[in-house]
Amino acid sequence: MGSRHARVARTMPSAEVTVVVDQDEDKGRRLANHIGAVYMPSVTGLPGAVDAAIVAVPTESHMEIGTMLLGNGLDVLMEKPIAATVEEAKCLVTAAEEHDRILMVGHVERFNPAVIELARHLSGLIHIDVRRVGPFTPRIPAGVAVDLMIHDIDLVSWLAGSQPEVISALVRRVKSSTEDIAVCILTFPTGVSAVLTASRASQSKQRQIELIQQDNVVVADLVRGQVTVNRVQHSEFVDERGSMYRQTGVVEIPYMEHQGEPLALEQRHFLECVVRHTQPTVTGQDGLAALDIAIRIRDQANCLE
Repeated sequence: MGSRHARVARTMPSAEVTVVVDQDEDKGRRLANHIGAVYMPSVTGLPGAVDAAIVAVPTESHMEIGTMLLGNGLDVLMEKPIAATVEEAKCLVTAAEEHDRILMVGHVERFNPAVIELARHLSGLIHIDVRRVGPFTPRIPAGVAVDLMIHDIDLVSWLAGSQPEVISALVRRVKSSTEDIAVCILTFPTGVSAVLTASRASQSKQRQIELIQQDNVVVADLVRGQVTVNRVQHSEFVDERGSMYRQTGVVEIPYMEHQGEPLALEQRHFLECVVRHTQPTVTGQDGLAALDIAIRIRDQANCLE
């Protein structure tokens, strides 16, 4: 993720990438040379001209590095999850508040053009169904609750406008020592419900959100970047030749007002917040809430081997 962030950041007209920090000197120097930046092995002693930092280190180091940067007066975009534990996440949120710094969490799906368009069609929301599945990779040591489902926990909480009050989950280990499949039901104070499925035991990649609403069903395909609005206009039973069901519906494909790579849209928003010193779309509190629910799903679910 660090190299991906660097690739995107160097294209931002409102920013200059000055320093790449990596404990792996060979990797860090290669990336720094590639984008025309200075290499440093540690965040200790960063040049005073540095205003903000994107942290894409292993999750276990988020709190240590994040609190150091915030304490030194830098605004921080922290990759998700915000931290390894809820307690560490709280420390980051507190550090940002104490030093009056921006702490944004990299829940990049908030900046997916399909998700932005999906939110424009919220009306009479009843239920949300989310699928985030794909093939197994040994590269990710964390289970799917904290690695994958956390994206959708953040999304459904945002779409529902509150945090869930009831959580019921089931996880399964299939290909690793951590959960490879997780299914969760969330119920919100407004009465909205959501079913989330995350899996790395599939043979194909799927990222889909379906909103069931009073007058329509809105579906967003996050892989293809498409949104459709489905409305049933007329339905009836016809019995002349036996029992028959006839339905007439309309499928709308709205114009996508927002375009671009989600990571670029995320970084652009972060830079705007840094320049204007405004609250980001995904705050430290949002990242903390999503992590708390993901850990509860991971630790409290009935686990089937």
